[in-house]
Amino acid sequence: MTLDGGLADLLDLQDVDLAIDRLLHQRQTLPVLAEYQNQSGERDRLAAVIAEKRGELRGLELDLDKAEGELDILETKLKESETRLFAGGMNARETEQKRLEVQALRGQQATMESRVLELIEVVDPLRSDLEKLEEELASRNERVGLLENEISMAWAEIDAQIARREATKNELAQPIPPDLMILYEQLRRSKEGVAVGRLVNGTCGGCHLALSIPEQQEASEWEPPRCLHCMRILVL
Repeated sequence: MTLDGGLADLLDLQDVDLAIDRLLHQRQTLPVLAEYQNQSGERDRLAAVIAEKRGELRGLELDLDKAEGELDILETKLKESETRLFAGGMNARETEQKRLEVQALRGQQATMESRVLELIEVVDPLRSDLEKLEEELASRNERVGLLENEISMAWAEIDAQIARREATKNELAQPIPPDLMILYEQLRRSKEGVAVGRLVNGTCGGCHLALSIPEQQEASEWEPPRCLHCMRILVL
């Protein structure tokens, strides 16, 4: 294999590499990815809000359970005291003490009933809000799942195309001398994927700058030939 043949093979190889680059760029910039990121972000934000509200609700429900328990105790005690008061059979002093006890218990009962009602007025709307948020989260999760499936299918198709071009690349690279391949790969990394340019009418196909006749002569003396402007490999 002559060096000229190897250089011509590099042009074909570069076409395949550039096609792979385009596919990789397409893989990373699928329009659906933007929606997926937006939906995922909203889902995560919503999940955080739900977690916070669940914690708030748990605390309020504990307060409500405690208040209702205390109210039950007060009601039981008040009922017992009222029964004893109305049953009679006590002297005047005992009757007065029991009356004051019933009065105090009724005051405590009214206070605790107000406390229970206040908590219910907070807990019920919070439960309702949570139900709506959880429904929205379920909808978001469903949408994210559909988008993930769409992305997976698109990536699978792109990956199959990349695999086919990688196989072609491996075949094209076989006859190219190793030293030339090393230089080619180094230039691709530093020259935005374009390591080789054909010299057409004195113009480099890589940087699109013209080379004078003396510059073309000098470029041809390099092994491999290199553009004096951009240092890409030149196919003369």
